[in-house]
Amino acid sequence: MRKVLISAMVGNALEWYDYALYGQMALILSVLFFPKSDPTVQLLATFGVFAAGFVVRPLGAILFGWIGDAYGRKAAMTIAVLMMAIPTGCIGLLPTYEQIGLLAPILLTVIRLLQGLSLGGEFAGSITYIVEHSPPHRRGLAGSASLVSLNIGFLMGSGVAWLFSTMLSPEDFQSWGWRIPFLFGIVIGFVGFYIRTHCDESPVYEKAKEEGTLSKKPVREAIARHPWEMLQAFGIYLTVTMPFYLSAIYFVTFTAKNLGRSMSEALLLNAANMMVMLVAFFVSALLSDRIGRRKIMMVMALLIFVTVHPLFALFENGDLNTIALVQVAFALMIGLYIGPVAALLVELFPTSVRYTGMAIAYNLAAAIFGGTTPMVCVWLIQKTGSNDSIAYYVMLCNVLSLIALWFYKDRYKEALR
Repeated sequence: MRKVLISAMVGNALEWYDYALYGQMALILSVLFFPKSDPTVQLLATFGVFAAGFVVRPLGAILFGWIGDAYGRKAAMTIAVLMMAIPTGCIGLLPTYEQIGLLAPILLTVIRLLQGLSLGGEFAGSITYIVEHSPPHRRGLAGSASLVSLNIGFLMGSGVAWLFSTMLSPEDFQSWGWRIPFLFGIVIGFVGFYIRTHCDESPVYEKAKEEGTLSKKPVREAIARHPWEMLQAFGIYLTVTMPFYLSAIYFVTFTAKNLGRSMSEALLLNAANMMVMLVAFFVSALLSDRIGRRKIMMVMALLIFVTVHPLFALFENGDLNTIALVQVAFALMIGLYIGPVAALLVELFPTSVRYTGMAIAYNLAAAIFGGTTPMVCVWLIQKTGSNDSIAYYVMLCNVLSLIALWFYKDRYKEALR
């Protein structure tokens, strides 16, 4: 089990490092890759490209879900990690708008689409692979490993970006220093590829393959036979994806641009948020193995709904300590909600269509509500003139998740279907 966890976590962390860099560097990329105009318009364009990477994630879910259910979890995860590393390195080599004009944002968009296609299959593969290897009474805890590795990837991204932003002058960092973290992604991507090629296949998948119970058309079967499960997964995942990208991606730009703090402070706060979530994942996942996934997630969704608006209203204070307190408190609640979700998604579907069903469902939620989060937040603040307007968007996701969880039957004590 240790080898399984290490191979899945390292590959997953490296993939999320690559993917997260774009969002964490959004403020710089908006200036370098888009026409000089209103800074808000530039930022909207940058986050629009960020959202474009999510639009293709359901297509990646279909592609890699089919590979994962038809040819194995290992094959899908190995291809996905390479498909992320190479485009990430290409961002570090891209000429800017001043150098090649409109071709710069076009190429940037193409790269984000390739990254989104890769991530559409990676995370589902990692979750499925780990939980299918785990003992029944530890599925929640084991599943949280994929979430922890996701956070480690984000931490690596913000850590490397913060390191170079402090080592270099602001002028040098914006001129050429920002490229180094992206180029570094190629190296760590090939490390992930090596690890993935030397891991074992899922025993649950192998057993289903031997028994001939795998689906020959997993996409069609998932949609035709398990629409209710896919709808539940979509709704439950809304309070995962929107708040997570708010905290992990948009808060970096928000802290620097709207709250007037330095980029170094914003990146440092981002790292603190990721660390808090990382611990919260373990705690709630472990607890979910004892009392169930549904109870924990319903309580946390309700708590976020009640507290998010008064919390975000405190941003108007502008004091660094208050900003840190609000962001860390929000990250803690989000982490406690997210912890059990990996095991819950795996338990929701049968082995024959598990990879495909969960990948399509959660990637649709991520495409509609997650990837658009930074762009929608910029638009909301521009339209309302209030920083705490984004709290209402969080609350909408909470309500939809609570409805989905109300109808969900907890399977934490049952064998995988």
